[in-house]
Amino acid sequence: MKRTAMRHAVSRHEIARQGAGLLAAVLLACAALAGCGSASGSSASGTLTLYSGQHVQTTQSLVAAFEQQTGIKVAIRSADEDTLSNQIATEGANSPADLFYTENSPPLQNLAGRGLLAKVSPATLSHIPRQYNSPTGQWVGISARTSVIVYNPRLIAAGQLPTRISQFADPRYKGKLAIAPQETDFQSVVTAYDRAYGRAATLSWLGAIKSNAAGNIYSSNETVLSEVNQGAIAFGLVNQYYWYRMRAEIGAGRTHAQITHLAAHDPGYVIDVSGAAVLKSSKHQAEAQRFLAFLVSPKGQEIIAHPGTGPGESLSFEYPLASGVTTLAPETPLSRLQPYPITIGELGTGTTAIALMRQAGLL
Repeated sequence: MKRTAMRHAVSRHEIARQGAGLLAAVLLACAALAGCGSASGSSASGTLTLYSGQHVQTTQSLVAAFEQQTGIKVAIRSADEDTLSNQIATEGANSPADLFYTENSPPLQNLAGRGLLAKVSPATLSHIPRQYNSPTGQWVGISARTSVIVYNPRLIAAGQLPTRISQFADPRYKGKLAIAPQETDFQSVVTAYDRAYGRAATLSWLGAIKSNAAGNIYSSNETVLSEVNQGAIAFGLVNQYYWYRMRAEIGAGRTHAQITHLAAHDPGYVIDVSGAAVLKSSKHQAEAQRFLAFLVSPKGQEIIAHPGTGPGESLSFEYPLASGVTTLAPETPLSRLQPYPITIGELGTGTTAIALMRQAGLL
C-alpha cells in the first residue's frame, strides 16, 4: 500500500463508520428507555440534542457561541450523516434528537420526504437564497462547498488533467485517479452525471473510473487528499474546503497538492449544501428554531466564514450562504462559481446514485 509517515489525520468519516453500529445500538436503547441521562433525555433536562454529521470542530464552535449568546445548552452527537439520517428514520417520533445538522442536502431531503422534519421559520429561511434551502421549507441551508480536482504537480501537470468529469474514465488515467464513493458529496456528482448523460452512460462511466482508481478507492475525501498530497496518487475529486483545511493544519510548506475547477457547468462541478433542520418530534420547538436562526445569523455565518486555526477552532473554509458574509480564504467567491445547473430537489435523496454505485461495484 502506498503510504508515508506524513499521513493526514484519520477522518471523522472513518471514525464515525467504525462506531456506527455501537452508536445505533446505544441510541435505540436510549429511545426504548425514554432517555439515558441529560444528554439524550432532552425533555427532562431542557438541553437540546443535536445530531451532527458536520465537522466536529465546526459544530462545536457554533454550539459554543450559541450557548454563550442564549444560555440554551446543546448536547452534540456526531457521526456520519447517513448513519444519523438512518437512525432518525428508525427512531421516528421517539427520537431524542431535536436538531439535525448535515454536510450535504440528501440526508435532509430523505427525512423531509418521510415527514420527520418541522417547517423552518420563514424569517430564518429568508436569510438564505432560495436555491440553497429545502424546496418545501423543512430545512435551511447554512454553508456550501464545491467539487474540485486535487492534484500533485510532481506527478501530473495541470495541462494533463481532465477538464470534464466524463474524462475521468479515460484509460490514460488508469492508476492515477483516487475517489471516495462512500462520501455523500460523491453521490451528488453521480446524480448530476445521471441527469446529464442518462443511466446507461452513468453505469459505463462508473465502471471505467472504478478500473482507473483500482487500489485507490477510499472511504473519505480526507484520505484522497492526503494520498495526493503525499505523492502516492496523481489526482482525485474532493470538495474545495478540504484543501484549505489541510493547508491550515499542516502549513503551506508541507502542502504539495493543488486544486483546480472542472470546466464550467460540467456535471462534475457541483455545489453541495450543508443544512440544518428541526425534528417534528422535538419537544423544544421554539429553542430548536432559535438554533437554526443563530446558524444563519451574522454571528453564526462569521464563524463559518472566518475560521480559526488554533486547537478546537472551526477550520471551516466553507462558503457561508447568508448574504453579506464572505469567506476570508483566497478562493473563488461563491457568486463567481460556474457549477452544473442542478437544483436541491433534483439532487434528491441520493438513493439513485447509491443504487448505481452498488450496481457498478463501487459500494
